[in-house]
Amino acid sequence: MRARGIGLITALALAAGCRTGPPAQTARFDPARDLGPLFQDVQLSGIFADSKTFADARPLLAPTQIAARYTSSRRSARFSLQAFVEQYFQLPRPVGESFRSDTSSSMEEHIRALWPVLTRAADAPDARSSLIPLPKPYVVPGGRFREVYYWDSYFTMLGLIASGRTDLVRSMLDNFAYLVETVGHVPNGNRTYYLSRSQPPFFAAMVGLYAGATDTAQALPYLEALEAEHAFWMNGVEALTPGQAYRRVVRLRDGSVLNRYWDDRPEPRPESFRQDYELGQKLPAARREAFYRNVRATAESGWDFSSRWMRDPGDLRTLETTELVPVDLNSLLYHAERMIAALRSFRGRPGDREVADRFARAAEDRRRALLAAAYDSAGGFFYDVRWRNGEPRSASERGERVTDRPTLAAAAPLYFRLATPEQGRAVAARLARDFLKPGGFVTTLIASGQQWDAPNGWPPLQWLAIEAVRRYGRADLADAARDRWLTLN
Repeated sequence: MRARGIGLITALALAAGCRTGPPAQTARFDPARDLGPLFQDVQLSGIFADSKTFADARPLLAPTQIAARYTSSRRSARFSLQAFVEQYFQLPRPVGESFRSDTSSSMEEHIRALWPVLTRAADAPDARSSLIPLPKPYVVPGGRFREVYYWDSYFTMLGLIASGRTDLVRSMLDNFAYLVETVGHVPNGNRTYYLSRSQPPFFAAMVGLYAGATDTAQALPYLEALEAEHAFWMNGVEALTPGQAYRRVVRLRDGSVLNRYWDDRPEPRPESFRQDYELGQKLPAARREAFYRNVRATAESGWDFSSRWMRDPGDLRTLETTELVPVDLNSLLYHAERMIAALRSFRGRPGDREVADRFARAAEDRRRALLAAAYDSAGGFFYDVRWRNGEPRSASERGERVTDRPTLAAAAPLYFRLATPEQGRAVAARLARDFLKPGGFVTTLIASGQQWDAPNGWPPLQWLAIEAVRRYGRADLADAARDRWLTLN
């Protein structure tokens, strides 16, 4: 029998004492930091078409030794950078490179056959690897993506639960809780070069999935990690005055609090170093740090890249992600606050009721702020919000300016059930009219050439949008989008 109180937690799952700072971190190999000029020289040399290859390479000697040998030998007339790298580094191999699909298998059989291919065993600590070792098995996307990825894992877990693999879901939840405990948040992925950012905070939604597949009591071990992750996203909120932002928190001019994407390191991403560096060189030096921070903040969003984040949809140099309050990010944090409140209430220890009430109020405050700032009643759609004073990107006369970029992110307030019934119907109608294409829902309405733009559709967004409209009474639209996506894919 399931534990009493499962109803509220299951509802949250279907909808999808905090720390004050990160814990102390042990020394880990960070290739961009520890290899000195060698790292930049290799990444800009063109030896590897994919910058991630060298970021994932394992030094065969201590990085300081390799860096010193590079300094002493690089000016030799016979020096070969490629030969040097091959001598001192073990290069990574793609995950699942030997896997071959059986075209006679059904989709379900194909997916089940992939689980063992994409599952990594618990990692052994390795001081010379950029991989952050995890204590339990986990699923990776495969190919060049040899590590776990945060928001991808929610959709992986949906498949694992459908396949009866709640054991692996629990292992992955344990790993995410471990990351929160050891590094202070769930990073983009378990690589040292991802530590300065997170990704869309689906941890609460993952816990809800697991509770729905097992029972509420199984979610309680993750309560502390959920609260610590929430503290990471809210870091600095107490000191903000209206119209200010700090890291991932924004206080709007009316005093309400919402969140944005961010990254603490204003420099090229190690895993995409050459692309970032070369694009940054096309900007004046004074603008490069802001550009690199916006590149990284966009990577934290998971939508890298999209016209959603660009002032000029045709120019990636105009990224302004840190200037925007994303509607989907705040829907996720609303859900997390409700989940924490529900779990505290269910546990029922002394003091839990007060904490539950605090998180419930925070969720309702966020909901009201988001509906007021991000919903365009004239067009019946949710948009990201410009949080600074200044030039609007739409005709809105509100204090915070709604952007003029309709995207599939507008489905998030429906998926997490914070939209009103009227808003849900209006958004669904707009999705049916403008976003539903022969292959499913398109990501945006702008064909910029970026991968998170028209004409592309992405599986995670298909799921969110399909389930979102279904939850607001549009089963017909949900079924049509599902069938079109499956027919194409």
